Amino acid sequence: MNTPGRVLVTGGAGFIGSHVVDALIALGRDVAVLDDLATGSRANLNPNARFYQGGVTDSEVLERAFREVAPRWVSHHAAQISVTQSVEDPVADAETNVLGSLMVLEACRRHGVEHLTFASTGGALYGDPKMVPCDESAPVSPKAPYGAAKHAVETYLDVYRSTWGFKSAVLRYGNVYGPRQSPRGEAGVIAIFANRMLQSQQPTIFGDGDQARDFVYVADVVQANLIAMERHLDGVFNVGSGTATSVNTVVEVLRRQCGYAGAITHAPERPGEARRIALDSGRFAEATGWCPSVSFEEGVRATVDYLRRAVATGPQPDRPGG
Repeated sequence: MNTPGRVLVTGGAGFIGSHVVDALIALGRDVAVLDDLATGSRANLNPNARFYQGGVTDSEVLERAFREVAPRWVSHHAAQISVTQSVEDPVADAETNVLGSLMVLEACRRHGVEHLTFASTGGALYGDPKMVPCDESAPVSPKAPYGAAKHAVETYLDVYRSTWGFKSAVLRYGNVYGPRQSPRGEAGVIAIFANRMLQSQQPTIFGDGDQARDFVYVADVVQANLIAMERHLDGVFNVGSGTATSVNTVVEVLRRQCGYAGAITHAPERPGEARRIALDSGRFAEATGWCPSVSFEEGVRATVDYLRRAVATGPQPDRPGG
């Protein structure tokens, strides 16, 4: 029998997942984290959460976590997060993002989990939609295996819903940014560019910089997760700002906030990336009353402040109260 309040967060040492963990613990939930630390960080782990080190394809660790935690809710954020890597190695991407997710779903079914929130993608799922911002009725047309894998999991969730009555909220995120996002990968243009500017290094724009994304601050995404979980929301929902912001605009905002006057370099556009995307989150807003509360300038400022501290003192946990 599942204990009320118990939550398992896969990928809970990662960028978004760790913020979800903190918010749940602040609400008094009993939280456990499953993470293999491949891209997550021990520094992100909340000390009040139980920790199971392992990936979602590690059947022994996965089963032990579900058996010992007996979660009522699961927040599934563990993933291979690089679009570029998915293009280079679609099989490895699918092993984590499809097979790993299916293993999580089966564990949920076996252990009587009541509800799952799934971190999907809007930015990589719709390709280049004809209408911007686009809602959930827009054709699914991923340009990279990463988006195809996320959509495959959404399809599995449809099957689990119709076959076993399993409730799940699919949250199709825009480009999430904020404190704790790694500046050392290929994803997360705001963190990458800010980190380089703060160290007086030239950022590199892939393409002409006119490509546009829907940037949504991590705290707003966390609130969306909490609402979906608490209300046992069922269905597919966009979670974004509704605004397409170009990479060139990002650079200009970061120049001001980082005090960077250096040059910007350019490189060829990378395969698998959409040209222009923004998400209409009206369905989620109508169902829950949620709307983004952090402006782009505010969110960038908080991200830059976090990275400025990291550059000065090394990476630090960014958790209220220490």
